[in-house]
Amino acid sequence: MDSIYKYYFRKPKSEIAKDFLSALLVGGVIVFAASSPIFAQKVWKNLWKKKTYPRKRVYDTFYQFRKYGLVHTERRGKQLFISLTDKGKQKAGMLQIDALRIDKPKKWDGKWRVLIFDIGEKRKAYREAFRGKLMELGFIQLQKSVWMCPYPCSGEVEILRRFFGMPEKELRLLLVEDIGNDQEFRRMFAIT
Repeated sequence: MDSIYKYYFRKPKSEIAKDFLSALLVGGVIVFAASSPIFAQKVWKNLWKKKTYPRKRVYDTFYQFRKYGLVHTERRGKQLFISLTDKGKQKAGMLQIDALRIDKPKKWDGKWRVLIFDIGEKRKAYREAFRGKLMELGFIQLQKSVWMCPYPCSGEVEILRRFFGMPEKELRLLLVEDIGNDQEFRRMFAIT
């Protein structure tokens, strides 16, 4: 499963690519004054205050993003607008998915989060990738498409829903107080 996840949802390997995609994902658009290379350098440095990249690597990364259709550029007057394409948003979304974690509270609230989903056979690769991410987040599998976690995770599940393009009818998160004898599950999650 993990290999399918990595194959279908590859993430950028270089730090500069990750930083560039993250900045565009958060900011939406980067605007450079095309007539002022000094202004462009200052903007770039302010985006990543602690990181400095050689000018050639920045140019090469930007060129590769344009070549593969990840960014769109538009010149308006003396300004250059750089934004993510749909393909670029998907790649940047992968960074968000990769960093996704579920916080474990100090004290358990006694409620189980039960996730049920139904991803059709035509989207088998997505289904396998989704299951892989659930395992990575710490969910345990109750049945083929029924997973469980004791920690609040509605925000994380919503991010997964959007990333995988799943409508509500394909994915539901239930808040359950009683699942019967849950001693085995409590041991698995090390909760009392």
